[in-house]
Amino acid sequence: MAARRSYMHRSPDIHHRAEELSAHLPPLMVAAERVAATVSQGVHGRRRVGQGETFWQFRRYESGDSTQLIDWRQSAKSQPVYVRENEWEAAQSVWLWRDGSQSMNYRSSGEIETKIERADLLLMALASLLIRGGEHVALLGTGMTPSTGRGVLLKLWSMIEAKDRTAPASLVSSSTAAGSLPVFETLPRYGRIVLIGDFLSPLDEMRLAISALANQGMMGHLVQVLDPAEETLPFSGRVLFDGMEDEGDILIGRVEAMRDQYLDRLARHNQGVEALAKSFGWSYAVHHTDRPPEASLLALYLVLSQTTGL
Repeated sequence: MAARRSYMHRSPDIHHRAEELSAHLPPLMVAAERVAATVSQGVHGRRRVGQGETFWQFRRYESGDSTQLIDWRQSAKSQPVYVRENEWEAAQSVWLWRDGSQSMNYRSSGEIETKIERADLLLMALASLLIRGGEHVALLGTGMTPSTGRGVLLKLWSMIEAKDRTAPASLVSSSTAAGSLPVFETLPRYGRIVLIGDFLSPLDEMRLAISALANQGMMGHLVQVLDPAEETLPFSGRVLFDGMEDEGDILIGRVEAMRDQYLDRLARHNQGVEALAKSFGWSYAVHHTDRPPEASLLALYLVLSQTTGL
């Protein structure tokens, strides 16, 4: 339910060509790349030891190390014996999804983005970060094969736009069919998935959708995107609330009289969402649309790094 207050020194030729090319990019992609570039500056220590060909570092030989790891040339230069470590170069595949239901079109003020606009920004910026690290990404529900490279970003956005255009005009009661939750899809075991939405669907429906993915061995991450008004209910007096997903409209004479009851119910629901995520070993975070996206994006990327070895 939402209150009815719905409210972007090189040669001049090269410079001009760059401006012309960027002008044809969707504004969201430009914003996502800008956010990703900012966050990437705060990402440190991404490398880890593993089976690769790129040299990382020398360290002293320790008990239990294989003698095949000893770098005899480096060890001959000094007394200690050193082993050679290379970077981990196994690319990870990450499936991305965002809630495309009507409730995501809400915003309480014209000064902030709608929930779906912020979800799109987080998804595209995360994809940019992952691709910068050499990982493969795909959009859940499209049959897309995980891919990497800068051209994948435009492909992702084109698919998101296509899904929005083909969304059913009249939503049905099922949250999964309505787009509030991801539909079942067979995915490679031990993959990674990031779900972004408001997650205001009934908890039993959420459990069914998430368990179908988790039972395939998928490690997941939930990012709940909420408008600040949804967690404070700042309205007062007589307010008509629109049912954005065919729930019907509700006229409340004194909103402030029901504020405590509403906030308690929402808090219990969100606690249920967090508990559900943790029951499958998934992570959970809340992002508010009136806050900058960089902090939430960095936190999500670091969680992915810890669970995938990015």
